[in-house]
Amino acid sequence: MSIEPNIRCVCFDWGGVILRFCRSFAEGVRAAGLDLREGADGAEAIAARRGLANQYSMGKMSRAEFLEAASRATSGLYTVDELERINHAWLIEEYPGVGLIVDELNALPHIETALLSNTTEIHWERQHTEPSRQNGIPHFPTAAKLKHRHASHLLGLLKPNAAIYAAFERETGFAPSSILFFDDLQENVLAARARGWRAVQIDHTGDTAAQIRAALREHSILR
Repeated sequence: MSIEPNIRCVCFDWGGVILRFCRSFAEGVRAAGLDLREGADGAEAIAARRGLANQYSMGKMSRAEFLEAASRATSGLYTVDELERINHAWLIEEYPGVGLIVDELNALPHIETALLSNTTEIHWERQHTEPSRQNGIPHFPTAAKLKHRHASHLLGLLKPNAAIYAAFERETGFAPSSILFFDDLQENVLAARARGWRAVQIDHTGDTAAQIRAALREHSILR
C-alpha cells in the first residue's frame, strides 16, 4: 500500500475525537454527582465561566486562580473543591477503537502522530501511558502515545486562531499540506483548511474511530 505522498503527520484534537467529554456545565455537574443549583446555569454565569475557561486554557491563570475565580463567578454556589471535582468529571472516557488506530499509525515508518488540543493543565495531566487511576480518578493513555503533543495552555493560543496552527507548524516542522487533522468543531476544521491543512470534521456523537479510519483509508494511510 502506498501512503499519500504529501501526508507526513496525522494530528488529532483530543476532546470529541479521542476522548468523550461533557459538553455543558450542567452535564459536568451531573457527572460529578452534584446538583445543578439555581442560577448556576444562567446566561451571565455561563458567559463568566466561558471567559475564565478561555483564560485558563491559554495558560493565563493557575489552577487555583481559575477555580477560585470560577467559584466567585457563580456567587459561591459551588466551592473550589466542588469545581475541581466537576473539572475532573468533565473527562468521561476514550472512544472505543481510537487507541488501536493510533498504535497502527505509530507503526508506520513515514507517518508521525500528533495532538493539537484546546485544553487545560488540570486535564492535560490526565494523559498517561498507563491506564491507571490516582485517587480514584482515571487517566486516559491514548493521547500520551502521540509523538507531538501540543496544547493551548502551553502555546498560549486557542483554536480556531490561525496563530495556533502556525505555532504547531513551527514546533513540529511539518508543512501545512503534509498534515491530516481531525477535529469535532467546524470552526477549527475550517481554520485548519485555511492554513492549507487537510482537515476532517468528526461527529462526536457517532463512532469516531470508524470516521477516522474511513478518512485514513481515503488518504491511503491505513487499510
